[in-house]
Amino acid sequence: MRGTPKPSHPILLVDDEAEALESFALALEFIGLNNVITCQDERRVMDILAGQDIDVVMLDMVMPHLSGERLLGEIILRHPDVPVILATGTDDIPTAIRCIRTGAFDYLTKPVDREQLGTSIRRAIEHRELKRTNDLLMHHILTGSLKHPEAFAGIITRDATMQALFKYCEAIAVGNEPVLITGETGVGKELFARAVHASAGRPGEFVGVNVAGLDDHAFSDTLFGHRKGAFTGANEARKGLLEKAACGTIFLDEIGDLGEQLQIKLLRVLQDREFYPLGSDHPRPVEARFVVATNKSIETLAGKAQFRQDLYYRLRTHHIHIPALRERLEDIPLLLEHFLEEASAQFGKPKPAYPRELPQLLKTHAYPGNIRELRSIVLDAVGRHTARMMSMEVFREHIQESTAEGTGGQTPDQERIFAHLTPLPTLKETAGALVAEAMLRAGNNQRLAASMLGISPPALNKRLKNL
Repeated sequence: MRGTPKPSHPILLVDDEAEALESFALALEFIGLNNVITCQDERRVMDILAGQDIDVVMLDMVMPHLSGERLLGEIILRHPDVPVILATGTDDIPTAIRCIRTGAFDYLTKPVDREQLGTSIRRAIEHRELKRTNDLLMHHILTGSLKHPEAFAGIITRDATMQALFKYCEAIAVGNEPVLITGETGVGKELFARAVHASAGRPGEFVGVNVAGLDDHAFSDTLFGHRKGAFTGANEARKGLLEKAACGTIFLDEIGDLGEQLQIKLLRVLQDREFYPLGSDHPRPVEARFVVATNKSIETLAGKAQFRQDLYYRLRTHHIHIPALRERLEDIPLLLEHFLEEASAQFGKPKPAYPRELPQLLKTHAYPGNIRELRSIVLDAVGRHTARMMSMEVFREHIQESTAEGTGGQTPDQERIFAHLTPLPTLKETAGALVAEAMLRAGNNQRLAASMLGISPPALNKRLKNL
């Protein structure tokens, strides 16, 4: 066997003719599937299946000791998760159709076409991987435990939705199908991509590239590499990132910005599981797992014909959507502590103390930049910090500036925030609603609520008593 075994578990070929077995094995190796076991005696098949995990079985229909139909029945009974493909003559097609109804995955007519063989075997492997993934996912749901918690150590959270995503990531990590990660800018999409890679325990590297703005040549050269002399300036051969990520993970960020022609190239690579370095006529097998990310809605883009639907469905076999920070506000105190420690180490300062109202103040912001924005706020505040206790004003300034930028710098009267209300509320009603909202956002902390309203704590206390 040459190269890295593919698939991870063997393909079992069963035929009483040695020439047929050799032909099938060579055809599969040609398309990069080199993990093959051949069996010329059909009576040994059940022992082979009992002794190791098999991805796919391909059976000849007519064999001297056991027919393919009878052996199929035994496999379905004792190993129902293993897909079985039948190889049959044209006169056996009615039998093959009956076997499909019994539970066979597919059938091929002899002489078997190489392309049809590859397509059928690959579909069966994908089916087997998805079944394994679903089984593992169900196990995680039932046990509620992570096998590799260290893979998620860089993601600071106690949110239940995030914890469920950890379990999902670990469950799908064992497969080889693409993973689509979506979420707003700054939520940590690359951290999740690295967690999927780490959970899988892949021997290869994690290799990331931002594909936004790449033209056709840059995309092809970056991913596929080139031969010496492939184009002007190609004085030496260079491996592309797909080869660098062999047996590992290739992470394509900003996939939603990929141009139409590059979408076609990527789709072909995903379908054929092979690529051509620039200037080469010899294909190289793809041995990396694809993980892609975007802050755009690929589904919406596909619906508007701005992203190929066939590529979208290829990429979203597994889909991880990371919630925005404003949807998991209980993580803010943890993130605050984490970023304070990081900033203190970066600036060579002791970790500063902060007012107890600070976490609640931070929870009042919407964070359009998500975790990246919160980190920037904390690092800037620590950099400017000189006193024993951190000032709340630095954080208020950031929140006010960010809010103003989000509204285009408009003042409330320019926005006409009451334009949709008919009739207008009274001043008393408006003041009461504003006070109630401030108290809600401040977690009933009167000093913080007063600060948000721009009045003194005694003035707020008086208003609350009047309400």
